Amino acid sequence: MKVVVFSSFTFTYLNRARVLFQTLAEFHPDWERVALITDEPPPGFVFDPSDEPFHRVVWASDLGIEAFDAWLFKHDVVEVCTAVKGPFIHQACASGADVAIYLDPDTALFGPLDPLLEHLADQDIVLTPHLIDPNDDPLAILDNDVAASRTGIFNLGFVAIRTSGEGARFARWWNERLLQFCYDDIPNGLFVDQRWCDHVPALFDRVKVLRDPGYNVASWNLSRRKVTVEKDGRITVNGQPLRFWHFTKLGPMGDVMTRRYARDNHPVYEIWNWYRARVRAATDPAMPERWWAYETYADGSAIEKAHRVLYRQRPDLQAAFPHPFEGGYQQWLAENAS
Repeated sequence: MKVVVFSSFTFTYLNRARVLFQTLAEFHPDWERVALITDEPPPGFVFDPSDEPFHRVVWASDLGIEAFDAWLFKHDVVEVCTAVKGPFIHQACASGADVAIYLDPDTALFGPLDPLLEHLADQDIVLTPHLIDPNDDPLAILDNDVAASRTGIFNLGFVAIRTSGEGARFARWWNERLLQFCYDDIPNGLFVDQRWCDHVPALFDRVKVLRDPGYNVASWNLSRRKVTVEKDGRITVNGQPLRFWHFTKLGPMGDVMTRRYARDNHPVYEIWNWYRARVRAATDPAMPERWWAYETYADGSAIEKAHRVLYRQRPDLQAAFPHPFEGGYQQWLAENAS
């Protein structure tokens, strides 16, 4: 069985993606590892894919997205890195792979993912909910249950499909939705790629909602998951083997939420410290912090989020300025600023 695993990121997250693919290679060296990058290398940074822990790079610009410059401009960095997941997984269904798996770059494996293939023997789509047990503490309900209601029941830092049957039908549908409606716009019912997948159990058959606590462990579910290091060194979560951890918001925000819900569950802190050390070791000093090649106009001026939102709301501006990074749209904004 051919399995392709991909992650979508910019060069700012290359250090995290390296850790993901290094851990994936430890447990599944025969699975194809693909870096999906929506970016360009920063000046002075030498990027040699042959030295990286993935097999190949797919550039978002090569996905065949119509009017790519205009489409890209409509999105901020988070929106576009989630939006490109749709075309890649859809195209993977015609690439010869039997199974396609997506993992966010800030995840790391701690055990083999073979049970996923067992689930996909009789199911076509596997999703992990943010929560698999209800919270009873009011603060945890606000932080986690209510947050999941706003951003999506399932965490799309992971999805696995068979590339045929309902999996292929899902990939085609998700591709269409993400190409058109992958925005961070919670008031209008959108949160990038996630809210769309609330519909999946209603729209598709052969869907596995994976309620194993060892998958997609993260700050938002630590309130209901106990992490234990067994005498033989195995790490378990609520008694089940730890498969992968989602280290979302590495930094102050992640620290606050992890401390709030890990409390005295000391193995959690050991795992976080391990991850920080791996990310530091994978960080190239030539990489600028928070780099993204598409955050500025051609003259180096910052693109404000409002500029992107206005552009995506105005078909007339899209028609007038099909290459909005190049300056014509920027000049129009300056002349029409109210």
